[in-house]
Amino acid sequence: MSQTYRLGSEAIPLHNTTGRVLSQDVVSDMDMPPFNKSAVDGYACRMSDIANPLQLIETIAAGCVPQKSLSANQCSKIMTGAMLPQGADCVLMVEDTTVDEHNNIRFQKPSTYHNICFQAEDVKLGTQVLSAGTLIRPEHIAVLASVGCSQPFVAIKPKVGIISTGDELVEPFHTPSPAQIRNSNSWQLMAQALQMNVEATYYGIAQDTEESTLQKIAKALATNDIVLLTGGVSMGDYDVVPDMMLKAGLQILFRSIAIQPGKPTVFATKDNKFCFGLPGNPVSSYVLFEILVKPLLYQLMGHLHAPLIFKMPFAHNYNRRRNDRLAFVPITFNPDGTISTINYHGSAHIHSITLAQGFAYIPIGTTSVQKGELVDVRPL
Repeated sequence: MSQTYRLGSEAIPLHNTTGRVLSQDVVSDMDMPPFNKSAVDGYACRMSDIANPLQLIETIAAGCVPQKSLSANQCSKIMTGAMLPQGADCVLMVEDTTVDEHNNIRFQKPSTYHNICFQAEDVKLGTQVLSAGTLIRPEHIAVLASVGCSQPFVAIKPKVGIISTGDELVEPFHTPSPAQIRNSNSWQLMAQALQMNVEATYYGIAQDTEESTLQKIAKALATNDIVLLTGGVSMGDYDVVPDMMLKAGLQILFRSIAIQPGKPTVFATKDNKFCFGLPGNPVSSYVLFEILVKPLLYQLMGHLHAPLIFKMPFAHNYNRRRNDRLAFVPITFNPDGTISTINYHGSAHIHSITLAQGFAYIPIGTTSVQKGELVDVRPL
């Protein structure tokens, strides 16, 4: 996606950056380690002297600058992480030493490693340590802190507007009539968006009328980068979403997709804004958010979303009736390294997803998979 689609950046405090996307490269303002330091508790000395009695001349704590340089047959007691004194080229581990009757330090082994963390062996001054587009996790926080980046520049959060459609829907806090169901899609999509650390706004349920649907689409488009609608995208008499997208000035790029579940999916754009018409069944909307909406949201922030996909064998034979779509089949992982399907009744069976640990990809043209056959698997 070209740079014109990016939403800009802002500098925010380090402790608020988890889940945000870096918008600028980060370089180190110092060597790491910044000095030669001891990797162990022990005695700093010269490698050429380790067979001799060593005179103890100083104790060096972490965070202190050594006050004395070492000469022949001298040593300084040193703590892990402390700066090495001038003249030292190794550190004897304290457990490999003894103190003789003259209070000299004696090494009890024939040889030693250097036991030194050398200046700049991890990172040199000016080295790029994180790149723009990085999705910040706790380990990245440690890197940012170590190079003094206390106000990193991150991508501005995209804004997502969410709309449900359908006269059959009521909100979760209402009791549905015999012909109604509770609205679950919008609350699921809100949770998926908020889990990505983006801004999400719920615009309620649009009635199955052109006026109500158009009004909510226009309102959501005015203040959001992406608008998500669920329901009203198929071929029924009251499925008005695609037509109302056109009336709102959106250009429809596709009206269906060869995915199971989720075939009746509409995607439209207008002035660098994006609108998805997702199916009304909750498993479909869940899957389509993960495979279409999430990558686009991350791309708006400059991050390339690349979920892990593994090859894993089925623990049993798998069959399906039709093979004209790429199927996302909910599965669980077995201790023996195989996968098994779960009890799944179709795209309205959202309870099944709570048991799933991932999805198996069944390619177009494949009707059956034999026990032990490898398939692509994407963990949840």
